[in-house]
Order: sequence, then structure tokens, then C-alpha cells
Amino acid sequence: MKLIVTGATGHVGSEVIRLALRNPAIASVVAIARKPVLAPANVGSESQTSKLQSVVLESWTSPYPESVVRHVEDADACIWALAVTPSQSKDMDFSDVIAICYDYTMNGLTNMAAHVSKPFRFIYTSGVTVERDQEKTLPFLSEYRLMRGRVENAVLDFAKQHDDQGVEVTVAKPGGIESPGRDAISAPFTTMLETFGHTPTVHLSELAAAMIDQCLHGITKDPLWGEDLVEIGQRALSPEDYLR
Repeated sequence: MKLIVTGATGHVGSEVIRLALRNPAIASVVAIARKPVLAPANVGSESQTSKLQSVVLESWTSPYPESVVRHVEDADACIWALAVTPSQSKDMDFSDVIAICYDYTMNGLTNMAAHVSKPFRFIYTSGVTVERDQEKTLPFLSEYRLMRGRVENAVLDFAKQHDDQGVEVTVAKPGGIESPGRDAISAPFTTMLETFGHTPTVHLSELAAAMIDQCLHGITKDPLWGEDLVEIGQRALSPEDYLR
């Protein structure tokens, strides 16, 4: 399988890269970013770092140039892990947040769909607090959560409109993401996440492995809630695969 990854230098994207390089079922990993992407230092001896293709994209709202198209051609799947987090958004003009979260995503999906294999599986990384129902009144982070919900709706609508092109989409909606070297998720935050009715936390490796599994074996449902990601990720991972 040929896998595209965006947000490859971020927390989630870098773990997707690490596990994809370790996975013998993945022949090629195309990391699209604003700067060169190197294989993670903690990949492990079993991996094949030569599978990684780093592709620098300067304009994320324009048609992909030929230098990028030739790398995405015939790809089988994409894990889109590029977005602005709620904490990052507080220090940004919200129009820039929309551009990165919505415009970059839809432009990327449109460009990829024109050049990739059929079927093409697109996994969009979102979060449990994101709301698709644009009529809802939300008690906190309303503008951000509804905007991310519009992105979810847009990628799903794109798949419906391009069913004849074999585009398949699902959205991963984890709560808190646990990983080594990061502060533990606080009890109050976990309690807040529990109010959404789904498993509140997922290990970073389980999240990444679950999304890779959906790319490899087919999308099973939408959305993928925390409990789905934990179950699929634990099934797909061996103990030595976990980030430590």
C-alpha cells in the first residue's frame, strides 16, 4: 500500500509515520509538509526508512504542482493529521485557523482524488468535542468546534459526491491522547471528556495504528470514536510497536 500522511511533523502524524514505516504491508509512505520530514529517530530496527518520501508543499490552497502530483499518484490512502488545535487557535486570527483546517483539507482531498488509486481511503483526524450539527449551541469553544464539524461534514459529503471515483472517508474522533513524555491527562479534563459518552482517552500508538488499519483493511464505520480506536489499535499492535 502507498500511504499519504499530512501533519507528519506533528504529534499524531509523526506516530503514524513511525508505525507505517514499521508495517511490512505498507510499501511507500508519502509525507506532505511545509518542510522536509525525516524518519522518526525511534522507528526501530525492523522498519524500512527508505520507504519514506518527503514532499514539500508550499501552497496548500492551490492545485498541486507536478512535483507533488508524481508522489501522490496511485496512492491507496491518506491519513490527514493536519489541523490547528484549540490551544493553538487562541493565538491566531480565526480566518487563518479556518484556512488551515478547512481550506487545506478540502484542497488536498480534491487534488488527491484526481490522481490516486480506486478505492482511495481518506481518514480525517478530528476530536470527540467537534460538533457536526451546525444548529447546536455549544457551551465552550463554540466557533472552533462548529468549524471543525463543517470540515467533517465536507469530507464526508465529498466522498458521497465522488462515490464513482472510489473515494471512501471516515473521521477519527479521539478524546485525550496519551503518550510517553507528555503530561498525564488531568482528572478534570478526563471527566469533561466522559460527558461526551465515549472512551475519554486513547494511547497515541493505538490511535495511529487504528487509522492505518482502516487504510489497509477498509473503513468499518464513521465516525471512529475513542472506544473504536482503542479496540482496533490494540488488535493491530504488538507490544513492541507501542511508543515508549
